[in-house]
Amino acid sequence: MGRLYTLAELAKLTSSRLVGDPTYTIENVADLESATSRDASFLNKLPFGQTSRYEQLMRKSSAGVIFIAPDVGQLEARNYLIHEDPSRAFQTALEAFHQNSNTLTGFEGIHSTAVIHPTAKIGKDVHIGPHAVIDQNVTLGDRVHIGAGTFIGPHVHIGADSVIHPRVTIRENCILKERVVIQPGAVIGSCGFGYTTDKQGRHTKLNQVGNVILEEDVEVGANTTIDRSRFKSTRIARGTKVDNLVQIGHGAQLGEHNIIVAQTGISGSSKTGRHVIMGGQCGLTGHLELADGVILTARTGVDKSLPAGKYGGAPCLPLSEHNRISVHVRNLAKTLERIKSLEARLQKIEQH
Repeated sequence: MGRLYTLAELAKLTSSRLVGDPTYTIENVADLESATSRDASFLNKLPFGQTSRYEQLMRKSSAGVIFIAPDVGQLEARNYLIHEDPSRAFQTALEAFHQNSNTLTGFEGIHSTAVIHPTAKIGKDVHIGPHAVIDQNVTLGDRVHIGAGTFIGPHVHIGADSVIHPRVTIRENCILKERVVIQPGAVIGSCGFGYTTDKQGRHTKLNQVGNVILEEDVEVGANTTIDRSRFKSTRIARGTKVDNLVQIGHGAQLGEHNIIVAQTGISGSSKTGRHVIMGGQCGLTGHLELADGVILTARTGVDKSLPAGKYGGAPCLPLSEHNRISVHVRNLAKTLERIKSLEARLQKIEQH
């Protein structure tokens, strides 16, 4: 068991305002449903009217303390830690309880089985795991972490404090700036999907000579693939977070602080503005542009450029219109029965 914290200590650690017993002791963290009286939990601010369900869970929860926002209702004789961002405050507490259990590896420094080209430039306090390959003219900034079995291709630059997890492939000439995180199995800089087709229908590959640029604080999920541009750069702007199993085509330009959820596919040369959100399994055709603040719900199919707003459906519609149509579709069987009944009545009237 790790260290125990009183509520007074957790309040100070997370910069939260305590409502409750400052001497009460917490041992661990848990979700609202499974938390015991010695666990801390949290109720996050949720979009699209989902908060009420979680507030019901909060009232039923046995958690010893719950991180909540200032505008959430409180029950008497319960402990609360009030914070503008309960999820972030809870994360601080979580990391404090588990500070000794999230070590990336037991290996230190540069492992003896790593293969490093003599022209590579390695910064200070760099970790390179077992069987990693660092090719010619690679530059690794200070405190970069390279996981086991990862391949870093020729002329790649990786900025300081970046974390590349095991079995990642980063191909030639790609640029990762500071504090980039790449989860296991991702491929950065694979060839874009481009061919010419002759009169006989045979396909000849177009060589992709561009690269991929990931700006500061970008995170790329496990088994995600980001293709190199044909002759310029595929670029993911600073602060953007890409989930697992996402495909980003050659020449795409993603703006700052986007959220791209799992199994989304973005075709080549598409562009997004700042703070764009794509739910799971969205699909974008090529050469279109999404304005700042566009939100796509799950499984939205986009075949044209979009101004700011919320969208859903395939092909996509403004979300309010999509929701109205969805209601009619769900009631389609009943509507058909009504039509058949009306037709039968009309037929009887016409027979008289």
